[in-house]
Amino acid sequence: MTHRFRVVRWAAWAPGLDSRDSWRAWLASPAPIAAEGQPPLAEVPAMMRRRIDPLGRAALQAAWWAQGTPEEGAGTMPVIFASRWGEIARSLTLLQQLAGGEPLSPTHFSLSVHNASGALYSMARQDRQNYLAVAGGEHSAEAAFCEALGMLADGAAQVLVAHVDAPLPDAYAALGQIEPSTADPALMSWACVLAPAEDGATSFALEPMTADALTPEAPSSPWLSGSLPVLALLAAADAPGGTVASVSLDRLIAGQPGGWRWSRHPARSADVR
Repeated sequence: MTHRFRVVRWAAWAPGLDSRDSWRAWLASPAPIAAEGQPPLAEVPAMMRRRIDPLGRAALQAAWWAQGTPEEGAGTMPVIFASRWGEIARSLTLLQQLAGGEPLSPTHFSLSVHNASGALYSMARQDRQNYLAVAGGEHSAEAAFCEALGMLADGAAQVLVAHVDAPLPDAYAALGQIEPSTADPALMSWACVLAPAEDGATSFALEPMTADALTPEAPSSPWLSGSLPVLALLAAADAPGGTVASVSLDRLIAGQPGGWRWSRHPARSADVR
């Protein structure tokens, strides 16, 4: 049975792309993204913000923009952070220090674990909701949405999903074992507030499929790689221009027995649950 959902709000950040309008323009005509930059993250106290690496700052910024601020009346909800590699750059630094016999910083270690962004976000917002961190390789976005759909089916009114990744550090990238089309081309994060499908709103569905049932298309641009095709599908829901036609996106990773089909459906009765 297919579970549909709708996107209440979304936000994304990458160097030089810090608004929905700039992202819509970029998704319509992808181009190289700047290699340097980090979000302002002004919502987080300066003392905490100084401790957070660029990857964590990007994750928190997109999540905060999508959820909204408590001062704006934003409600609390379960939060899921997804990342294929997480704070791997910080972990690599710790490993290099360990190999060199240097003392390790407990603070740096605590911020290298996969749920560090969730912990920081919870503390910054003083929110005790359910926080999860997931990693599912090339399908980390799908892993996060599966968790979110389970929460919606279990009665959650809304769930926040935040996805963040960056290119691998040179020490790992030099191994040459990562297919470029499966990796995000730059440091970037995006987040969506999800809710159950309802009448009169564009809805989405995510379904596991066998490999022979999927027909992935080649990316229209080398820069539209990694999780970005998913963002492109989801972000089109609130694009200007009226009702969006039904669209599907098949995601299959070479060598795996199956994959995922994302589908977008025009506004209609939410009759599939």
